Amino acid sequence: MHEAMHRLSERMPSRVILEGVEPEIDGGRFPIKRTVGDEVIVWADIHADGHDSLAAVLRYRHTAEPEWKEVPLEPRGNDRWTGRFAVTALGTYEYTFQAWVDRFASWRRDLTKKVEVSQDVASELLEGAELVTEAAGRARSEDADWLRWWADSLRKGDEAARVKAALDPILGTVMARHADRGAGMTYERVLRVTVDRERARFGAWYEMFPRSAADEPGRHGTFKDVEKRLPYVRDMGFDVLYLPPIHPVGKSFRKGPNNTLNAGPDDPGSPWGIGGAEGGHTAIHPQLGTLADFDHLLTAAREHDIEIALDIAFQCSPDHPWVREHPEWFRHRPDGTIKYAENPPKKYQDIYPLDFECADWQALWQALLDVMLFWCDHGVRIFRVDNPHTKSFRFWEWLLGEVRQRHPDAIFLSEAFTRPRVMRYLAKSGFSQSYTYFTWRNTRHELTEYFTELTQTQVREYMRPNLFANTPDILPEYLQYGGRAAFYIRFVLASTLGATYGIYGPPFETFTHQAVRHGSEEYIDSEKYQIRHWDWNRPNVFREFIARVNAIRRENPALQSNDRLRFYPTDNEQLLFYGKSTPDLTDIILVVVNLDPHHTQSGWVRVPLAELGLRHDEPYQVHDLLTDARFLWNGESNFVRLDPHASIAHILRLRKRIRTERDFDYFD
Repeated sequence: MHEAMHRLSERMPSRVILEGVEPEIDGGRFPIKRTVGDEVIVWADIHADGHDSLAAVLRYRHTAEPEWKEVPLEPRGNDRWTGRFAVTALGTYEYTFQAWVDRFASWRRDLTKKVEVSQDVASELLEGAELVTEAAGRARSEDADWLRWWADSLRKGDEAARVKAALDPILGTVMARHADRGAGMTYERVLRVTVDRERARFGAWYEMFPRSAADEPGRHGTFKDVEKRLPYVRDMGFDVLYLPPIHPVGKSFRKGPNNTLNAGPDDPGSPWGIGGAEGGHTAIHPQLGTLADFDHLLTAAREHDIEIALDIAFQCSPDHPWVREHPEWFRHRPDGTIKYAENPPKKYQDIYPLDFECADWQALWQALLDVMLFWCDHGVRIFRVDNPHTKSFRFWEWLLGEVRQRHPDAIFLSEAFTRPRVMRYLAKSGFSQSYTYFTWRNTRHELTEYFTELTQTQVREYMRPNLFANTPDILPEYLQYGGRAAFYIRFVLASTLGATYGIYGPPFETFTHQAVRHGSEEYIDSEKYQIRHWDWNRPNVFREFIARVNAIRRENPALQSNDRLRFYPTDNEQLLFYGKSTPDLTDIILVVVNLDPHHTQSGWVRVPLAELGLRHDEPYQVHDLLTDARFLWNGESNFVRLDPHASIAHILRLRKRIRTERDFDYFD
């Protein structure tokens, strides 16, 4: 018996149970993600034995603030509680919960019941006076004096007046301010929120190779040539211009056109074979220009409201200075030679992977952090990280945290086309955005299932998709055989399903669709291995279409986030129907896409009237933002017909009927 008593804690355990917290990632191991201005909405199951009333608060603060703020949690039935707070600054916020038995609220609830059936409540009023007196002891200054006066009001005078005083809402407010939390329950975890700037949530990316930016064929492009392209990128409505690696390219085992092993003397090699006699990851390819030229490009881009995103590929060519200076940072064969990269049966003789588990790992990790900080110091704040899934996860947690500590506005895109759990773990580890399987999701079932997972499960709390329609590594089969309509279809899907999307620009906007061989997703004459010339001044209606869609995205807040994406029924498997809206339903976008690039498809789409705040007995207008056509729809089911050679999609803004005092109707 004495041993059992000894095992009891000195403090009385709380009667309150606090569980079922959402959002919470892996028991609080990882933060959720938000952007500045967002609200964090939280939920928890809070209950206790018996029938006492409970009270609970959500506690939160920015890590730079010493004091916690509190907001009450509201019960929503069945012991489920909710609360919310706004994140208004970059960096990290913390939040947790506290709940307790509310003796005063329990007392008032029971007092009310007894008064309603005319029971004698003299004793109960004295009990209430004691509760108020105790609260006065916890209060300070004016509140303490006020509560002592109120306690006297519960002890003395006419019973009806005492009951009225007991049930006064002002008393309830002051008592809640000085509640007895001594036997309360504080959640055992402090959870975190990583708060990024808007560009982490919403933006359009355009990828181009600087070496192919020249006006004339055959000349190696420069940063000055890229500057000339900035109005072109801006006029199409892109926010981010992403450049593949801009560093010197190694000469040893340099790859030739179409990934051949025998490069000619004038072949530029792959930009991902980083490092040469001119330097490594902090050096500029001499044919692109100088570091000063790059700085000038950054400034010019900002003047066009464009950000430059740099590719970070932590790997080295055999000619990288680190191979000579730090051979211990690489894996070696038994004969002492350094191992090149392989993904059997593919061989990448022009690339040496770094060994993140080498004996000198701390120096290696620090050197890689120095690379990131070098480019941050030059003003770069967006990084596309090449193949992060082939590097240590712990390394990324450390490096991304270190960079954000100094530059909380930095954004990192994870280029990891790998296993789902690995992609999700990288997102948890700190990457702001992630590549996805969108590239290979084509049917209505595939798209609906995948995007429901991304936007309506816990994944949405930490993984932000960046929907690239194509990349230098991936020419999807759908684009190879779907004709021009396929490019329009995939563009509309990428730009409206996702708040952030990207295209590998010149090949996409010129409908480049030929693979190097049947069954391959590699472009023939890929820019990864040679310089291409693009006719930047050639008229192209697809560019106008891209610009129009990007303008629609900027004008409609519903398209600037992902969490309110919903799919709606159609009677034709080739029609995909979905919508996005703002929480207050002031902006509602409905999208219908013909997924068949070869044939006209038609059918009935079903609009969820109640969900969108519409009445069953009134018509509503849908305004096609692509063509400016307007349609008057009635009820849930409405007919659409989409010809892939004329109009592959509707992007519809829903306009509700507004009645005026003079009985004049119009649509907002």
